[in-house]
Amino acid sequence: MQVTWKKILAAVIVVFLIGYLISVWWSVEPDPIEQNAYNQQSVDNVIGYATTSALILTIEALLDKPGGWLSNDVTPPSIFMDNMPAFEFGAIEQTRDLALIMRKEFSRSQSQSSADKDLLAAHSKLNIEHTSWLVPSAESEYRDAVKLLKLYRARMMATENPDAQFYARADNLNEWLKEVQKRLGSMSQNLSASVGQERLNTDLSGDSAARQSTPGAGAQEIKTSWWKIDDVFYETRGATWALLNFMKAIEVDFADVLQKKNAQVSLRQIIRELEETQQPIWSPMILNGSGFGVVANHSLVMANYISRANAAVIDLTNLLTQG
Repeated sequence: MQVTWKKILAAVIVVFLIGYLISVWWSVEPDPIEQNAYNQQSVDNVIGYATTSALILTIEALLDKPGGWLSNDVTPPSIFMDNMPAFEFGAIEQTRDLALIMRKEFSRSQSQSSADKDLLAAHSKLNIEHTSWLVPSAESEYRDAVKLLKLYRARMMATENPDAQFYARADNLNEWLKEVQKRLGSMSQNLSASVGQERLNTDLSGDSAARQSTPGAGAQEIKTSWWKIDDVFYETRGATWALLNFMKAIEVDFADVLQKKNAQVSLRQIIRELEETQQPIWSPMILNGSGFGVVANHSLVMANYISRANAAVIDLTNLLTQG
């Protein structure tokens, strides 16, 4: 009997170690996509090729990384993992934002023009719940979205087909940058809450006649749960990873617009700040020290990069709105 229990204990330990090693391997984050991977590949230098390719490659990287799409797994060891699913959620949110702007802005010449059918269907596919594992599963819908985006790209590159278009204009780019600003601002606030802070209510600032449906507190204490610190961090890391891929593509497709507005440096500053968010993490866990305490606070360091990137985005939008 004693020998049997030893064998069972040894088997449990071996299974645990194997599961742990698999989870470590599956937690390896995809590298940022190099700009030359989706640079203009066609002899005609088709506008929109880089941005569409960046969206495609970003989704494929999420699906084809070690372990595949983990957010909807219901079996060990992935069911016990939370960092990579948080990374995936942050990244897929950015793909949804870009797909929406491509459908509403980049592919339309004016407000009365029709939405591209492939982009419309692709955006719908991307909006499935990222944890869905029954039919249809999240990864199957995302792969369908990739196929639709490739169809749009092929139609866009066909010179005899004027229906599929990508308009690289300053006003179109600004619409996407507005979404980016909102996302970055939210990320910065969530990261800063790792140490807890009292936030004043500024919901109605700037308009004395403004009203809201229900009254809010004048100030409230905001603090992220200790159990959610790493989730917030990795969600931000995934979002900035995807955003970095897209910014590199924007630099290609909107090169003439940026040059005309003398805004290339502003975009490169955004890319530089986003690259800093992808630096290797040498600590075995996300540390949550106080602001000026002995232990480092990874969330506040990430918030610093996010805030600087957001400031650069605001500068870029200002340049694009100028005549």
